[in-house]
Amino acid sequence: MTDTVAERWARLEPHVVAYGPDDGQARPAVILFHGCGGLRPHLPLYAQTAVEAGWRAFVVDSYAPRGWDRTMSLTLVCTGVLLRGPERAGDVAAAVWGLAQRPDVDASRLVLAGWSHGSWSMMDLMTMRLERAGEAGLADPQTARPALDGVVGLGLYYPYVGPGALSRTRPWVRNPPVLAVIARGDHLTSVDNARSVHERIERGGSPVEIWVADGTHAFDEPTTEGFGPMSHDPELTQESLERFGAFLKRL
Repeated sequence: MTDTVAERWARLEPHVVAYGPDDGQARPAVILFHGCGGLRPHLPLYAQTAVEAGWRAFVVDSYAPRGWDRTMSLTLVCTGVLLRGPERAGDVAAAVWGLAQRPDVDASRLVLAGWSHGSWSMMDLMTMRLERAGEAGLADPQTARPALDGVVGLGLYYPYVGPGALSRTRPWVRNPPVLAVIARGDHLTSVDNARSVHERIERGGSPVEIWVADGTHAFDEPTTEGFGPMSHDPELTQESLERFGAFLKRL
């Protein structure tokens, strides 16, 4: 069953955390989408970096509205059983639509930032024209299309670009500038594969800045230390935050 953009946003909105000045001034906004493991402690660091650069920031939780905990997300989302990129793309579209209506948001200057599964969902959305019912799991995806015109940048952090990722084979229909972070030690993709996807996106019209970070998948997440093939790197995390802030200042 699909829901409308407004219905999806109504489910998400209570679980969105806002960062920024407590005033009514319309400011550009960054919308952050977590990885398959759910909300983790590195996302507020990026949100605060956005605020320091003069933006508002909004962290969107895709799991709480669905009643899912971390155990379920690790077991079923990280393994690809539930909520694959094309479906979660509806969350991205609905969040852009909903947040663009806030009077304290400059809807003409929105940036989407995603980590792993979050980036997959964002990238899949970029391939969708949103012209037919059912796209992105939405009954009326065309409702969100005008708001997406305000997206002026994407931050893609070690995105999933394996089988099933639409950007491997489909062109983007929107072409905002991209900051693409590839983890050299990513167990989910090779550097060559990730670079080839990003270079394909650039050939399609999006300016792409690629940074190959000398770390693992989720190198910026403190809770990954000793968690399988992933390891936290504080120095790389700091560099990543600085690069994110610089990216925002250029937009």
